[in-house]
Amino acid sequence: MHGPGKSDPSIVPGKRPNRPGQPGAEAVEGRGGAEGTAGQQSTVRTLSRDAVSQALARVREAAKRNRRERFTSLMHHMTPDLLAWAFHQLKPKAAPGVDGVTWEEYAVSLDGNIDDLHRRVMRGAYRAKPSRRQYIPKPDGRQRPLGIAALEDKIVQRAMVEVLNAIYETDFLGFSYGFRPGRSQHDALDALAYGINLREVNWVLDADIRSFFDCISHEWMMRFLEHRIGDRRVLRLIAKWLKAGVMEEGAWTEGTVGTPQGAVISPLLANIYLHYVYDLWVDQWRKRRASGEVIVIRYADDTIVGFKRHADADRFLRDLRERLATFGLDLHPDKTRLIEFGRFAAQRRSVKGLRKPETFDFLGFTHICGKRPDGAFILLRQTIAKRMRAKLLEIKETLYRMCHLPVPEQGRWLGQVLRGYFAYHAVPTNSRRTTAFAFHVVRHWRRALMRRSQKAYVPWRRMKPIAARWIPSARIRHPWPQQRFLVQHPRWEPSALAAHARICPGGAG
Repeated sequence: MHGPGKSDPSIVPGKRPNRPGQPGAEAVEGRGGAEGTAGQQSTVRTLSRDAVSQALARVREAAKRNRRERFTSLMHHMTPDLLAWAFHQLKPKAAPGVDGVTWEEYAVSLDGNIDDLHRRVMRGAYRAKPSRRQYIPKPDGRQRPLGIAALEDKIVQRAMVEVLNAIYETDFLGFSYGFRPGRSQHDALDALAYGINLREVNWVLDADIRSFFDCISHEWMMRFLEHRIGDRRVLRLIAKWLKAGVMEEGAWTEGTVGTPQGAVISPLLANIYLHYVYDLWVDQWRKRRASGEVIVIRYADDTIVGFKRHADADRFLRDLRERLATFGLDLHPDKTRLIEFGRFAAQRRSVKGLRKPETFDFLGFTHICGKRPDGAFILLRQTIAKRMRAKLLEIKETLYRMCHLPVPEQGRWLGQVLRGYFAYHAVPTNSRRTTAFAFHVVRHWRRALMRRSQKAYVPWRRMKPIAARWIPSARIRHPWPQQRFLVQHPRWEPSALAAHARICPGGAG
């Protein structure tokens, strides 16, 4: 399970050479500081990300050399400098936890606070506080529960994530993308598009684990951690966070299962859990049981699996349900679908007298089987319609609340919103929806301006220059997936022109 070998035999970019002598499939990019920290006056010695990485270089190299090594001494890496660096990675404007301490208040006496926190952590006197329960609306109208940790818990967790990443980033497989340094949602989308376009994918399984973060078994979590972590102090720290529980309306609930969504360390723990429950298992399954091509992309608890043969897809879905049940998990019945998809799906369904292929949603985009003008297959990615409508409604309501503000202030806010929206959604084949989004934003803005007075009327000839000044153009901001994928991750091996061409280990698995 832990021995050296290819992390993924197909299209997923790997972080390390997969076999001795092979070039690395991907260079890990550094991550900048958290938004809002720029311009903050530093009150304590802090490390850069490069310095943090160098301090953990020996841990990283040891983890690379021996996949079975258990690290028995890690707590000495939790230095005051690392804790201070972790503090500056937090968002200054984030909501406080149950202790009510804000980022600004803690920064007033930062040196003393960090030194005191470090002493408590090292001598075992540090106590994790329960998370404050807060709910945020989901696109489908339901409420998502979040756990807001206390500030000191965030600091220690952020530092611990950096220490553990030095180990687990060498273990995680190439098709795992969620919440990992140097990997983004667009990396996962590019790998998926590249796999569907290049590999023999005829069936797609869109799988979602039901209430994953709420169903993580603490017992299994600690057993998985013990594969690599032998430092009892680190294990006790993580156990404290898991058992801290939540505070809701003054009532405390002990944490017996799950990990709070919103906690700094929860994404890493989720990746570790799924690494052992899903990633290693699916990698072995497709090598031993699949009769045709299988590609895999996982982002957090959302996974897309592509198959060449329908029999493999049926067998995989059945085996996956059994595998997840062993660890107290199950698939969401409404969000898990097996559909016919790929280059030849439309042709095969047409012969059978069926309608065009179904679509699936992944990371904010609806994936569609389309055609180029010359009739060749093309994977279309469009913004999920209901999410686009929800965002427009949010903008409309905000504009009506701020319609009394000066036009430049409204324009600056709208420009910021649209630049952020286009930075994510302005991908090739999505120009129609991004253009429509910009048009409807301007339309809502015009109506909000006319609400200033019952007699006010803003004609379009007057509105267009105002929009041209503040609203960015709805142009495509991302290259084609295969273009960016190949530029960032050169794929071809020296033997690629052999009878069975292979793609250098990495991507869509």
